[in-house]
Amino acid sequence: MHSMEWSSAVELSEEDLALIHALQIAPRVSWTDAAEVLGVHPTSLAARWERLNGRGAAWVTGHLVGDPKQMSLAFIEVDCKMERRAQVVAALAAVPEIVTVEEAASNRDLVLTVITESLQNLSGEVIPAIAAIDGVTKSQTSLCTRLHSGGYAWRLNVLDRPQQQQLAALNHNHPAPGPLPASHKALLPLLAANGRATAAQMARVLGRTPATVQRQLNRVLGSGVLSFRCEMAQRHSGFPVSCQWFARIPAGSHQSAAAALARVPNVRLCASTTGRTNFLVFMWLRSVAEVMDMELVLQQSIPGIELVESAVILATAKRVGWMLNPDSTAVNMVPGAIPMAALEVQGGGGGR
Repeated sequence: MHSMEWSSAVELSEEDLALIHALQIAPRVSWTDAAEVLGVHPTSLAARWERLNGRGAAWVTGHLVGDPKQMSLAFIEVDCKMERRAQVVAALAAVPEIVTVEEAASNRDLVLTVITESLQNLSGEVIPAIAAIDGVTKSQTSLCTRLHSGGYAWRLNVLDRPQQQQLAALNHNHPAPGPLPASHKALLPLLAANGRATAAQMARVLGRTPATVQRQLNRVLGSGVLSFRCEMAQRHSGFPVSCQWFARIPAGSHQSAAAALARVPNVRLCASTTGRTNFLVFMWLRSVAEVMDMELVLQQSIPGIELVESAVILATAKRVGWMLNPDSTAVNMVPGAIPMAALEVQGGGGGR
């Protein structure tokens, strides 16, 4: 995938949105199976995906999970000199462990999502790297203590219920617990760059036989090391505005709060954190006017919630390892987007 100008006047068709929704539910579904559910010829689906993917309008990636039980997931707020902002954003986006970089209209200039192998990696390597960037004036770190939901669970909701159920039934891998053998880890960067990569495609890159890679791929898919998701250009999703809330809720309410928010379709991330506030909610919205509507939803859904602050995101430079154009289409994967040291872990689905 490469950078290209794509006019914001271009709209995705209903068929485009249906295909993206199908791949949100079952990111690696075969074109034959997807065609049966969507009532379209497999060749047409493959061509449609090729077009969407080539424009950077949609992409499938396999990313590290970031489950706080097994690795460190952190949210870092950064302030920088206004005249150095573009250079600071570029430098931050080049750090593999910083998976998401966003510019915010709030008390902080930038909001980062960071996944590292351990707290030691975060404090000993990533935070000093951030501080060393010319133009950074301040940073503040909150650690995720529980990841309740992530962007992998966000859906367009254009398919009907039976279609969604059929696709969900096609999205099962056989569990394969235990650490991945070293030979299998070579597949992970390829799946990060293309979450739909086939065994045959990866075999050509790795110089292995397709049968060997198929066996290794089955093990990787079953290990739970990677969370697969179909992403799309936010500007063309119908939900062009992002907003993040920093909230406080009573210690015993986190589980019930997360369960209540699971019913709110706009939610892209819901996490318990350390810091000034202890609960983070991130949503995609239709307009800035919807911020107030959603604050009402939050207050009605979660008794005792205190909304300390809201931050509307002005621009996203990098989302879950992928560099984005100003129009939110994908440019490319940042090299080393899967820190190899973190691959002993297994579980959940970080990043929004």
